[in-house]
Parts: sequence; C-alpha cells; structure tokens
Amino acid sequence: MSDFVQVSQLWPLIGYSAAVLVVIGAMLAIPRFLSHERHARYTEEPFESGVVPVGDVRVRLAVQYYPVAIFFVIFDLEAIFIFAWAVAFREAGWLGYLEMLAFIGILLASLVYLWRIGALDWRTRRQRLQDSFLD
Repeated sequence: MSDFVQVSQLWPLIGYSAAVLVVIGAMLAIPRFLSHERHARYTEEPFESGVVPVGDVRVRLAVQYYPVAIFFVIFDLEAIFIFAWAVAFREAGWLGYLEMLAFIGILLASLVYLWRIGALDWRTRRQRLQDSFLD
C-alpha cells in the first residue's frame, strides 16, 4: 500500500513535467509554422539602433582594459557587502562594526597595492614612455 501512495504522489510532478515539455515544444514549433521566410536586401545586414555599422564588428580592446573592468566588478561587489552591513547595522552591533572596519581596511590596502603596482594606470606603454621622457 505504501508503494501506491508514493507513486500517486508523483503524478503531479509527472503531469507538470509533461506540461513543461508540451509548452517548450509548442514554443519551438509554432513560430516555424506561422512565419514565412523573407530575404529582403537588408535582412541579413547587422545594425544597431537603426545605424548601419562601419568597420569590423569585433572591436579589439587593449589588454589594459580587462584588469580595470575586473577591479571595478570586485569593488562594486564589495560595495554591495558594505550596503548589506549598513542595513543590518543595529543587529550587527560593535562586533559587526569592527569586522566592517577590518573589511574596509583590507579594501583600502588592496586599492593602495593596485595603485602602487600600476594596475590602475590606464595609459599605454607608449604614453608612459613619452611621459618619462618629458620628466
């Protein structure tokens, strides 16, 4: 009798899974039947905001861009942690305050370290050489 109860409890899951598969199949099949293929002059032409692109669509960015982007994401996530701490400030108490001071201290130390090694310098090597010759 217990096997029957367990199998009967699975029917809603089986029905839900079947309904999901039917909906997915319908979403994939209906557009194929309702649409008709058009090959107009500019159908295959890429554009953005109504402006036809000029040049190559693959923009090559300097390698220096990526560390700056990664640092931005890291410091942005840390700002979220600080905001969450500020929301729960009263519940965290003095221990939470001291922990956040340590966290901000580590953030400042890492920022100073990145600044000292030149990771935040956006200039290219050529620009740095020109600046060193001017000094």
